[in-house]
Amino acid sequence: MPVIKNNIILWHLLAAVIVGVWGTTFVNTKVLYNSGLTPLEIFFLRFLIAYICIWFISPRRLFSRTWHDELIMLLLGVTGGSVFFLAENYAVGLTYVNNVSFIVCTAPLMTVILGIAFVRSIKARWPLIIGSLVALAGVAIVIFNGSLVLHLNPWGDLLALLASVCWAVYSLLMRKVSHAYSAVFITRKIFFYGLVTVLPAFFFDPWTAAPSMLLMPKVVLNLLFLGLVASFLCFVLWTLVIGKIGAMTSSNYLYLNPVTTVVASAVFLCEPMTAIAYVGSALILAGVAVANK
Repeated sequence: MPVIKNNIILWHLLAAVIVGVWGTTFVNTKVLYNSGLTPLEIFFLRFLIAYICIWFISPRRLFSRTWHDELIMLLLGVTGGSVFFLAENYAVGLTYVNNVSFIVCTAPLMTVILGIAFVRSIKARWPLIIGSLVALAGVAIVIFNGSLVLHLNPWGDLLALLASVCWAVYSLLMRKVSHAYSAVFITRKIFFYGLVTVLPAFFFDPWTAAPSMLLMPKVVLNLLFLGLVASFLCFVLWTLVIGKIGAMTSSNYLYLNPVTTVVASAVFLCEPMTAIAYVGSALILAGVAVANK
């Protein structure tokens, strides 16, 4: 029994480490943006690296069993890949990474709200309703703080909110295929369709990154971290964590995401946090905690 208990603790610790890694990716994206890469280029290179790596461990099956399932894979690539990360990356370029992290943190709440509206098996509970309202009030305060107090572009916070909604739709779509295919196969399809569906965006935001820029040590290290560690490695490990401690338990660790973002942004970007931003962020975390009781 002690051995089993210790193993469970290790899986919980791994979940916390993975989320900690994901929390720092906002800073990596900001560093790449400040180095001259566009949000579109950052996403494309990140997913390209991850897609190449996942082929070494993925089943060789090319397509899903049915065209209906393949369509769901396409939608997963859009909502959990191209649109989600583009909204998040452009948001990071327009506002503070702390704002983006705390707003994207509401994705699980958005998932439940949309689930109540469209999925019959998900029922509303008073803690969920109250927590959602508190968290959404926190989001409103963070957006207010950014646009009126710090005079930041409000589109940054609104794009972060779009990313949150995208992840909610992605999570609900995942319910339809998660038991029919392996997690590695699904992840590979997400990487693939994320790359394919983002290609038309280059007509509106053409590639500008020169080879010399991509060979800069700072750019190489941050891209490798995003592609190899945060995308490929963490996605695979997260799949194992879900199998050991369950989807609901593991998803609760995502709420630690903003904590590591705040620390990393303060250390590497020297981004300030005003009193109003602290209030809004505290309301988001409190709302999320209440909603998950």
